[in-house]
Amino acid sequence: MTIDHRLAARLEALGQGHLVTAVDRLPLPQRDRLVAQIRGLDLELVAGLARRYAGPAAEGEEPPSDIAPPEAIPIPDDAAARAREEQAREEGQRRLRAGELACVLLAGGQGTRLGFPGPKGDFPFAPVSGRTLFEHHAAKVVAVRRRYGCELPLLVLTSPANDEVTREIFAAHDHFGLGPEGVEFVVQGTMPAVDRESGAILLEAPDRLALSPDGHGGLLAALRADGALERLRRRGVRTIFTFQVDNPLLSVAHPAFVGYHALAGAEMSSMVVHKASPEERMGVVARVDGRTAVVEYSDLPDEMARWRDSEGRLVLWAGSIAVHCIEVAFVERLTGPGQGLPFHRALKRVSFVAADGGLVEPEAPNGIKFETFLFDALPLAGATTTVEVAREDEFSPIKNAEGDDSPATARAHLNRRYARWLEGAGVPVARDAAGEPVDLEIDPLLALDADELAHRLPPMAAVERPTALGPDASTVARRT
Repeated sequence: MTIDHRLAARLEALGQGHLVTAVDRLPLPQRDRLVAQIRGLDLELVAGLARRYAGPAAEGEEPPSDIAPPEAIPIPDDAAARAREEQAREEGQRRLRAGELACVLLAGGQGTRLGFPGPKGDFPFAPVSGRTLFEHHAAKVVAVRRRYGCELPLLVLTSPANDEVTREIFAAHDHFGLGPEGVEFVVQGTMPAVDRESGAILLEAPDRLALSPDGHGGLLAALRADGALERLRRRGVRTIFTFQVDNPLLSVAHPAFVGYHALAGAEMSSMVVHKASPEERMGVVARVDGRTAVVEYSDLPDEMARWRDSEGRLVLWAGSIAVHCIEVAFVERLTGPGQGLPFHRALKRVSFVAADGGLVEPEAPNGIKFETFLFDALPLAGATTTVEVAREDEFSPIKNAEGDDSPATARAHLNRRYARWLEGAGVPVARDAAGEPVDLEIDPLLALDADELAHRLPPMAAVERPTALGPDASTVARRT
């Protein structure tokens, strides 16, 4: 395969003529590979993004000018609000029993920041059993299926970098009880990195473009391209529940959240928690120019992030935890001809092949990667709803090896929640001098919540050592 005159002319016209030269100097097998990658690009899209974001006159992300807190449903604090939540929970449960819900696990990331060599979902986060994030989330899906007698399809969004190994992990563990027919894998797309100054598409090797995943917003196009949207529709699925692999605290297919979304007739909804501080590195759900939107923390000016009301509370308080309900029909509309989510730029260090053929390892950000964000669909929705949940119940991500949002913080938050459940069931839990409980695990197949645990827990005098309660309420010894 060679570059024909028309493709070469397009590349020259779009400022990417260096790729013609790169192809010409390769032997045939490598030449074919590079030409195939080039043909797979939307060259006009990439060139347009490069013109906008590269060079000395590059545009940055515009800070919002008209911004206000969202119209959120708060955590219930009175009888009327609790009755509303119960109505929403019942509607969510009805939708689950009717088979109208599917789950999508966003799992395209690697465990690089954790110092873990593999997909983040394969990280063994559990302190007693050593179970992985994949196993933990899969158990929750199986438990929800059993509780509501539904199929609850699970789709796992992977990236080209981890798709093959993710499939192998699931197969090696008998799909964690989901069954091979009960889980599908969808691969997100890629975009090429471009030089920060010139906008030229970078090569990571003489015969390979520097490609990277197109962001979690790529889920929508990937669902369409894979045929998964049509398969979900044929199964009667109306709503997709999306969640991140790195948050072990989350209640998968959260019935009340699903119900609030359904009762509002929303096309897309968001789950939020109160930000811990203005500096916390999480986007906020807000009203921007009269529409619901998420503003990334990096795009929110410090002054706005610190706004407080007359009682000293954060104005832009609604931290997005990347959990959404989104209607299948809405996804179909967003992925139709001429539709799509906007791309954002991320400045990164990108290794590249120079004009002389040598590999350059930059010491500072030299490249631009282009990403789409799932939450950018919010302003395009006809109706949305925003639901606040308690951070201690639903959000403790594992992102860093140490410090905030690390395995240690997630373990502490899970221990506290499981201790609350056990003590609520009348079982004392040993604690250290600082009041922190011993390491605890409760398998979702035993209990998804405190009420279920109270009904299924066998008689126990106390929990005095690190303990994992399995699906039959047996105790699992600590891994050595």
